[in-house]
Amino acid sequence: MTNRSDPAELRHVRTDVLDIAYYETGPADGDTVLLLHGFPYDIHAYDAVAPLLARQRFRVIVPYLRGHGPTTFLSASQPRSGQQAALGADVIALLDALDVEQAYVAGYDWGGRAANAAAALWPERVLGLVSVNSYLIQDISAAADPIAAELEAGFWYFYYFLTERGRAGLAADPQGVARVIWKRNSPEWPFTPDDLARTAQAFTNPDFTDVVIHSYRHRLGFAPGAEPYAELEARLAELPAIPVPTITLDGAADGNFPATDGSSTARHFTGPRVHRQIAGAGHNLPQERPHAFAEAVRDVRALRREHAPLDTG
Repeated sequence: MTNRSDPAELRHVRTDVLDIAYYETGPADGDTVLLLHGFPYDIHAYDAVAPLLARQRFRVIVPYLRGHGPTTFLSASQPRSGQQAALGADVIALLDALDVEQAYVAGYDWGGRAANAAAALWPERVLGLVSVNSYLIQDISAAADPIAAELEAGFWYFYYFLTERGRAGLAADPQGVARVIWKRNSPEWPFTPDDLARTAQAFTNPDFTDVVIHSYRHRLGFAPGAEPYAELEARLAELPAIPVPTITLDGAADGNFPATDGSSTARHFTGPRVHRQIAGAGHNLPQERPHAFAEAVRDVRALRREHAPLDTG
């Protein structure tokens, strides 16, 4: 459980696009939950969460996202897209490859966006959602609208990555870029150099730079989406509602994404939804407050059971 950088601890499964490396723990016959990491992070964000959920009889699957760690593309011709539709499609493709009909999905940052997209576009496959920072489907049509200067400053890397200098900087020193983002995102998180170095191993993936650069250029409207995801991206552009049971979390100490009471995104959740603020947590909430994150996964299962339709057969 503690050395997931060891290839022997990882399993692999193939989808139509990727060879996905993932960690698994918990009973094989338990309720499946996918724990999805963000950028610039990796599956170590869930080191403490996974065993907590395994003890609650969840089958826990923690995959490396596309462009990260040992997850690789099957074809050199496959677009190295980091757009939200691709991330959401990967979630469903992973479930298909694992022969899992339905699962809980939980994540933050990129992983939260992937989980949101899956829950919105394939609600019949998603039993429940845990999402840090609430509704994360991007409204790319509004990407040019400015936000408060204080918040814009924290998104320096969005704009850095629009430039070829930014691409070169990320390729040359992804760990340095991550260090700055981690400090801003989670000002109260006492991460160590070893924590950062361990996660930075995931950034040596040969497709890491291309996937990251495309993600940020696409979300700001500076790069087209990949053609295979055009139909899904068009559906996401409509900002579809999420009808599955959901628990949303905000870190009260998130340096880039100020905590809210959840009301501003309430219209996007048409199923039962609970919102919580987590004291002391920054943006990498599962790694900083693993018990709170695991509790949310446990509670969204209870929320689903509470609102399950009665069997009248």
